[in-house]
Amino acid sequence: MKIVSWNVNGLRACVKKGFLDFYNNGDYDIICLQEIKMMREQADFELEGRFQFWNSAQKKGYSGTAIFSKQEPLSESYGIGIAEHDTEGRVITLEYDKFFLVNCYTPNSKHELLRLDYRMEWEDAFAAYLKSLEAGKPVILVGDLNVAHNEIDLANPRTNTKNPGFTPQERGKMTSLLERGFVDTFRRLYPDRTEAYTWWSPMSNSRERNVGWRIDYVIVSESLAANITDAFILNDVYGSDHCPVGIDIIGI
Repeated sequence: MKIVSWNVNGLRACVKKGFLDFYNNGDYDIICLQEIKMMREQADFELEGRFQFWNSAQKKGYSGTAIFSKQEPLSESYGIGIAEHDTEGRVITLEYDKFFLVNCYTPNSKHELLRLDYRMEWEDAFAAYLKSLEAGKPVILVGDLNVAHNEIDLANPRTNTKNPGFTPQERGKMTSLLERGFVDTFRRLYPDRTEAYTWWSPMSNSRERNVGWRIDYVIVSESLAANITDAFILNDVYGSDHCPVGIDIIGI
């Protein structure tokens, strides 16, 4: 099975930049999107051949997630069951025979870390949600998690320690999650690979110079780690300020 995740930074805008070719021509069993910035009824394009799941933010043109799957899940749910965290369309969970798939768009801590306190509350609540799922069956978490975990995961670590996405607090929450029995699939397979980024600022030709951050992940329960045959970053796919990431996984 091949699972891919992409922060499209506005699905309608991404459609104009080639998303439909990616959707129709890629050999992906499940496509997970973040920051769709739209509601399903606003679509002026056709997405056929898959089961579709949309979770839009209450605020128009903001946040939101979607999943398009070739395989029908056993169940679906939206959010994490906490009202204060479930108005921005940030989480979709699908249950399959052997695993839960969780698509997440983690809140950004914002300029001057104005939302860092909320981000810390979110992190604790979301980690507890993942562990509650894992009590039933293994979890595959995909999405834009808005943190570069280690210095190897961004081009300029020294100048970003006080910026959103690389604060000690955010990095610490990722460390804590991994210590609770989850695996960063890309780093498990490629622990020393440098210049492997998934997001680039639109300023200063950052993408052309590959001055980026790795903030998009596929994370799995430790029990699934041996099933991962590859973890990939599709940095040659354009259409957003992020690129797609994904895994090949067997035995599920």
